[in-house]
Amino acid sequence: MSTEEQIEKKDESQTKNNFILEGSIYKGLFFLAIPILISNILQGSYQFIDAYWIGKLSHEAVAASSASGAVYFLILSLGMGFSMAGTILIAQYAGAKNQKMVNKSASQTLSVDLFLAVLLGAVGFFNAEGILQLMNVELAVRSLAVPFLQITFMGMIFSFIFSMFQSILRGVGEVKFPMYIVAFTVVLNMILDPMFIFGFGFIPAMGMSGAAWATMLVQAVSAIISVIVLFRGSYGVKVSLREMWPDFSFIKKVFFLGLPSSVEMSLRSFGMALMMTLVTTFGTVALAGFGAGGYIFQMIFFPVMGFSIATSTMIGQNIGARQLTRVDNIAKKSMILSASVLSIVGLLVYIFAPFLVELFIQDAPESTRLAVDLLRINSWSFAFMAMQFGLTGAFRAAGNATLAMNLGLISVFVIQFPLAFLLSRTTLEVNGIWWAYAITNVAMTFICLGIFARGKWKHKNLTNDTKTEGDVARASKSAQIK
Repeated sequence: MSTEEQIEKKDESQTKNNFILEGSIYKGLFFLAIPILISNILQGSYQFIDAYWIGKLSHEAVAASSASGAVYFLILSLGMGFSMAGTILIAQYAGAKNQKMVNKSASQTLSVDLFLAVLLGAVGFFNAEGILQLMNVELAVRSLAVPFLQITFMGMIFSFIFSMFQSILRGVGEVKFPMYIVAFTVVLNMILDPMFIFGFGFIPAMGMSGAAWATMLVQAVSAIISVIVLFRGSYGVKVSLREMWPDFSFIKKVFFLGLPSSVEMSLRSFGMALMMTLVTTFGTVALAGFGAGGYIFQMIFFPVMGFSIATSTMIGQNIGARQLTRVDNIAKKSMILSASVLSIVGLLVYIFAPFLVELFIQDAPESTRLAVDLLRINSWSFAFMAMQFGLTGAFRAAGNATLAMNLGLISVFVIQFPLAFLLSRTTLEVNGIWWAYAITNVAMTFICLGIFARGKWKHKNLTNDTKTEGDVARASKSAQIK
């Protein structure tokens, strides 16, 4: 890269950093959240596209896809917490204007993520059938799900690389470039999916397994692009092989943040698997309805995560810069903004639920009815869900990963699953499981608000930087003069 290009990239990175550390909070949240939201929606469309074409095979195939998704994300979440750790560390070091540690954080967390990808991919590949058996998935569904899952786990390393790439760039405030990569690979997946599922020319028809092969191929493309960009250092952060060599004192810090985050995500994914186990007691029809509703629910969840990640990035950088007053305001305004947007989304979902479900299920009226019930029962709680995840994102960005993990533990094992079990044994039957999701969203929001109001969550600083708000303001003015 030429000197002129390096200066241009540095100036661009500095502008984004100032945008996060100064000026309108609402504008900053939108600047970060919209590209993240688009990226998440596009990434989720991998499953959306798979589900659309798989739905043309059989309702057993839809159920198999749903069960496979629950298992895959359970294993995937064990490693994804370390991507969050990368974002948090990079954001705080970026806020503290420590470029050397930004690069080191990126390199070390990528190294940890690669190790976990190989380990967890192997665990998932060799235990796919056993996990599905533990979930009481019917034999006809399991026979379709096992090969689909095994192919998916083979490509887990590609998924991990791109996920870490996104996390690294988000930490420094770069959110647009990953969005462009996702858009390209989604178009590629749209082309390859029907070709691999139903066959085209020399490509044989592979059914459900074809969807897995197509997705793995496009994820490999995104991983290759990610590695090239990170090693070139094109967007304010540069990874190097030397910095990737394990530094166990630093890896300890990564694990301090990443392990609780991984456990938290695993608990939530495990909670989904537990809920699916309850749903399977009502038969394949209910499981297909849960799967179709779950795909739509996942798409709705993307705006929630968009605001949560944007909040984490802004709070992480401002904590690194020791701007604690702004940290408080970011969290409050994030809650207002995300709750407002998700209230509108909830209303639209309630109105158009039947149409949305019919995109995934045809000629199965009972499964369709159950999926519509799932969406409508939960639509009124979307605003609470947005507030809850925004606040846990703030806690995590401040370095309180263990607190976020404990909240996940309470959510799944103290409220959601026991409530779902009890309500599903009443006259509500399977709808009792749907109600458990909504009630949990409300309860967890009030718990998070109580913790937020106490204010102790924001006083950690992972960079060990003792600068005050005045120091940072003077440093910012000095940078602008330069």
